[in-house]
Amino acid sequence: MEYVSRVPRPPLDGLIDDLYYLEGTPPYARLTLPASPAALLIVNLGAPFRIRAGTGTETAEYADGCAITTPTRAFTFGYPPETRSVGVHFKPWGPALFLPMPAAELCDRPVTVEQVWGRPAVAELRDRLATAGGPHEMLTLLEQELMRRLRETPGLGLVRDTSRVIAATGGAVTIGDLSVTTGVSSTHLTQRFKELIGVTPKRLARSYRFAATVLTINPAAPIDWAGLAGDAGYFDQAHFGHEFREFTGLTPTRYLEVRRQFQRDHPGHVLDGWPLPAD
Repeated sequence: MEYVSRVPRPPLDGLIDDLYYLEGTPPYARLTLPASPAALLIVNLGAPFRIRAGTGTETAEYADGCAITTPTRAFTFGYPPETRSVGVHFKPWGPALFLPMPAAELCDRPVTVEQVWGRPAVAELRDRLATAGGPHEMLTLLEQELMRRLRETPGLGLVRDTSRVIAATGGAVTIGDLSVTTGVSSTHLTQRFKELIGVTPKRLARSYRFAATVLTINPAAPIDWAGLAGDAGYFDQAHFGHEFREFTGLTPTRYLEVRRQFQRDHPGHVLDGWPLPAD
């Protein structure tokens, strides 16, 4: 697969981790994305893909792409034989400036790009992207569209600054401490977080802690699960296992098996590291 990414220019860099272009044959027909402290926008330029937002939910098809706010569960993506898209990896608070509805309404409920920006605008954007000269020009067009849609959002400063504290501590901060630091009640802080990110500060902290812990795992090396859990601040290994199942849908042992499977099947693949084989 071809994967091209870049950090956008200010002020978008304060809202977005990177813009990306993806094209080619997926390593697997279905990939699971564990829940993470991030949000996603995909503008699809190929055949439709499918998403199942957690076990026990219906699989839905997305032709023009999708928007996903900070998730609380793993999502399964079903890809066509050839995929082509551009997208945005948002910081947790990033989508709020581009959504016509509160982020809480989209929590674990992906919507089409058409539902976010309207059919005529999305059709025009997809046409311009499809006729662009290459990945870098496509990312420039996407960046220009985001700049054009940038808007003021009340309460963003509070949520952004608090989220950065959560991120800097790897989620190891109490909501009481955050309330004292920000000078607002925990109720007000929670309300703002749900409106602009879609999850509570406590849930975001859990996401940051889990992601930071999982990203330290080397699948090629033996894993001391109890030591890993303790170093990350979990109560015990059982607590860590519960978080693992909630964020990935897998036990820690099964997670390690599928990570190793990915590396065996597709060594050095551009997607290795977070997406997991779903089958």
